[in-house]
This record gives sequence, C-alpha cells and structure tokens, in this order.
Amino acid sequence: MTTTPLSPIDLFASALHIHPDGDVKAAERRMASGDSGAWQIATFHVETDADVHADHWEMHPEAEEAVCCLTGGVRLYFRAAGPGGDEDMVQLRAGTAVIVPRGRWHRLELDAPSDLMSITLRHGTRLEKRTDSRCLSQGAVGSA
Repeated sequence: MTTTPLSPIDLFASALHIHPDGDVKAAERRMASGDSGAWQIATFHVETDADVHADHWEMHPEAEEAVCCLTGGVRLYFRAAGPGGDEDMVQLRAGTAVIVPRGRWHRLELDAPSDLMSITLRHGTRLEKRTDSRCLSQGAVGSA
C-alpha cells in the first residue's frame, strides 16, 4: 500500500491537483491550459492588478471556476454577452466567492492587496488581451 507523506504543503508556492481517480497531489501552479485532467486549487497573494492579469480576459471552456477571496477585496468582471453590452461585475470581500460559468470570459481588478483561491479544470483555458480604451489608458501589464 502506498501512503502519502504527511507534511504541510505551502499553498502559496504549489497548487493542489485533484485527479479523477481520487488522487490529490501537490504540483506546480499552472495558469494556462494543462492536460493532466486534474482540477487545480491554487492560492495567490496579489498586490497589484498586474498580478491578476487585469489587462486580459480569461475563459475556461471545460469547467466552471470558483474564485474565492480569502483576504482583501477584488472585483470580478464578466465580458458583455453581446456587442455594445455592458460588463457585469461582482465585488468580492474577504470570505466570499463567485462561481464563474463554464465558457464565460472574465477578469479581475483589485480593491486591495488580497489572498485569492481559484478552483477549476485548467484544460483548454484561454487568455485574450483586452483592447478597450480604459485598459490601454491604464497601461496595465498582465502577469499570471
């Protein structure tokens, strides 16, 4: 019988990957698409909008995503459903979360330095640079 070592995992340095067969492993955090078939739980300390790639839209085509605000505060924006429409926004405070629907383009902006947790299946994840004038005038630089 194989046993898992009983030792703490630094959630700000590693992600937890939950595999369909029930295995849970500490692994490298991936913000782009992964082919492991595992759900990823990733925790981040973020200080600026650049830390959450505020200048990019993100979309997960194969699963919903839980975005959890553990400390601080963030605004989660959803791309307009059609041309000329308005973005939807959900404000998260410490201890709250939102479920991002599968295939829905979204992005984050910070209200304060925050600790965030993301839970999703990363396979097929896409990022797309924002092109609206507000983003370009802010000069935001994404780094996820």
